[in-house]
Amino acid sequence: MTKKTILCIAIGTLAIPATLSAAVQGWEVCSAATLAEARRQLKARPLLVGVLLVEAHDEQLCAAVDGFLHEHWDMHWIALLHPPALESAAWRRLVHDHCRDFHTWPLDVQRLRHTLGHAHGLATLCSPSDGRGHGKPEPALTGQSVAIAGLRRQIVKVAGASAPVLIWGESGSGKELVAQAVHAHSPRRAGPFVPINCGAIPATLIQSELFGYERGAFTGAAREKRGLIEAAQGGSIFLDEIGDLPMELQANLLRFLQEKTIYRLGSTHSIAVDVRVIAASHVNLAQAVERGAFREDLYYRLNVLALDVPPLRERKEDLLPLAEHFFRTYSSERAPRVKGFSGRAAQAIRDYDWPGNVRELLNRVRRAMVMAEGRLILPQDLGLSTETGPRESAPLDDARIRAERDAIDASLQRAGRNITLAARDLGVSRMTLYRLLAKHGIPAPSRACYTAAPPSK
Repeated sequence: MTKKTILCIAIGTLAIPATLSAAVQGWEVCSAATLAEARRQLKARPLLVGVLLVEAHDEQLCAAVDGFLHEHWDMHWIALLHPPALESAAWRRLVHDHCRDFHTWPLDVQRLRHTLGHAHGLATLCSPSDGRGHGKPEPALTGQSVAIAGLRRQIVKVAGASAPVLIWGESGSGKELVAQAVHAHSPRRAGPFVPINCGAIPATLIQSELFGYERGAFTGAAREKRGLIEAAQGGSIFLDEIGDLPMELQANLLRFLQEKTIYRLGSTHSIAVDVRVIAASHVNLAQAVERGAFREDLYYRLNVLALDVPPLRERKEDLLPLAEHFFRTYSSERAPRVKGFSGRAAQAIRDYDWPGNVRELLNRVRRAMVMAEGRLILPQDLGLSTETGPRESAPLDDARIRAERDAIDASLQRAGRNITLAARDLGVSRMTLYRLLAKHGIPAPSRACYTAAPPSK
């Protein structure tokens, strides 16, 4: 029978006391005299249970131990303290936040042996087969569903080519992670990966941000500046929400894709740039082409290698692995007492449809890690309920959708179906209005209406 292994951190003592040695008979004991040595041992060999034996109980040491236990929150810790330590508020808080149990001197060997066995049993129950994230790191695209496994295979295939990649997926589904994975598996992985959100840069600045400018190109251009495309030399540039790129910039981007050269703003000579373009959009660009909102020639230049990112509702088996992955990734933000998800929380995660996709799951998990009151996250900590699932809010969702559609229809009527004026009336960009029209199935006005004046009253 294989011996169970335990880490014993004995700070301020030369040897493990005989009573503790008697309690751990039958265990394999890894000893560490300092926190640094304990970190090295846990990095080389992940363990489930640890014993913390501290002779000195000053507050400076308490702060160091607290930081260490926060790093290794997924282990089950048992504290062995002298009674005076519990007179300190800092040490009492440390034991409460991090330890499954504590013992004071003189030690009761039988009780301590029972505590260790119980802690190991609980740790084994809570420890999944992947070792709770130790060892080999999680891949960026977490999950083992059929949909995500197929996407991984496609990423490996397209990564080896040099042609442009077009990624489609709903908002929050992880399009940038897919782009990073394409770059990481490509021959350009040693080069830079430069992400650009085309919808977040003001239209007046996109030209200079993407292509750069020469000194004196405009007022305030005191020196030349490389654009983001140049900055990605030898690597990949990720154009997120490419559908929001203004039409005049689409022509410049098309020229770059065709000729592999750019012109800085204010320059008369071209610059050769070796960059792979990866673009993404949550808008169906084929439909945008039909509406006249996106250049057809640019669409076909970008849509050489296409990847579709599945929404989270089609990856139900990935929900809990993703939630656990986020819990581990942001463990430094959690309340110290929070150790994981309750069974009811796990069921609520499985039952929810996640309209905001991976981004919504990440935000709910991070919030729950901070706000949870107990040791385990409950459905209400996630803002979910096992009694009233998301489908019961459908009447409210329907009302909101109807109100949004009515507002768009009314604005188009007031503006004489002029897209520019209607967008201004609604307080959104033209591209956003086009997305809303597509979302609600409202026919886009003909191109003749783009500049027509509103009807006179």
